[in-house]
Amino acid sequence: MTAAVAPAPTPLCLDQGFPLAAQRVGLLYAWRHGRRVAWDHPARFTELVQLRKLTDRSPIQTQMMDKIAAKRLAGVRLGEEWIVPTLWQGTALPRLIPFPVPAIIKSRHGCNQYRAITAVPDCERWQQLRRMARRWQRRPYGRWLDEWAYRDVPHGILAEPLLGGALPLPIDYKIYVFGGIATHVQVHLGRGGRHRWVLHDRSWRQLVRSADEPPPPPSLAAMLEAAETLAGDMNFLRVDFYDIGGRPYFGEYCLYPGSGLDPFASDWIDLELGALWLAAMAKDAVPSAPTGHGGEQPCRLRGTPPSSRVIGIETAFEKFHAIDDREKEGR
Repeated sequence: MTAAVAPAPTPLCLDQGFPLAAQRVGLLYAWRHGRRVAWDHPARFTELVQLRKLTDRSPIQTQMMDKIAAKRLAGVRLGEEWIVPTLWQGTALPRLIPFPVPAIIKSRHGCNQYRAITAVPDCERWQQLRRMARRWQRRPYGRWLDEWAYRDVPHGILAEPLLGGALPLPIDYKIYVFGGIATHVQVHLGRGGRHRWVLHDRSWRQLVRSADEPPPPPSLAAMLEAAETLAGDMNFLRVDFYDIGGRPYFGEYCLYPGSGLDPFASDWIDLELGALWLAAMAKDAVPSAPTGHGGEQPCRLRGTPPSSRVIGIETAFEKFHAIDDREKEGR
């Protein structure tokens, strides 16, 4: 099977199909990067992320952004030994803690909404966590950045064992896959603290030299193979993993890395990754679902407004500016 992604990019006129969304996305991109999106001929990775937001409506993407459904998808393809167990799930944290610790709680329908619990919380701390979880439930995720795939994910909370059993959070290995080939590994260090990341090619050469020189994880080869298995021949997908004592675990899928708003360490990387994405799109111009996911044909919906609720661009600017490294962590 082939991949559930947008067709090769074509000129996107701002007065046809997505006028408000394209203007909103374009303004936010320009504010963040200091340049406009080249809608007629997108060449950068960050531009193609914006194009995906506006044009790709593959139903399989909702399952991929659903943390519960994503585990099922990955487990079928890789085996249950790759999947972090779910200790508990529901729509609201109950009055008493329903799972053992150490653990981590996450929202089912969002990104960067989590808290690590290293010891049994006292009543006051547990009530704080319950209030936080309720706030996660009230807020639709992805709307103000036009990340459509989150729109129909069921709201909920889940708890998992805290990998490694203690803080700091484990290193996150984010693998970029273009047209079924894993090409780059972005290593996220210091999550929950001094968060930073280093981008490598698949041979573990840093693209831009960093003061951090993390060694390759023992399970790197298995992770690369697993990422390619999960992505199938999607034009682009990022698949995230952890390595705990040499054993790899699936983390999550990512369709919109950094929402296409985080700059790379050097501008040439944006162009290089964009070229890989465009080459994958040209090779496979007919979209369907990634291998083993059984998705449906996407629809470009050129005459339909975006699924996200229209909000003022000033509000988007204020919200984006207010996100610190802690809340952007892992994107």
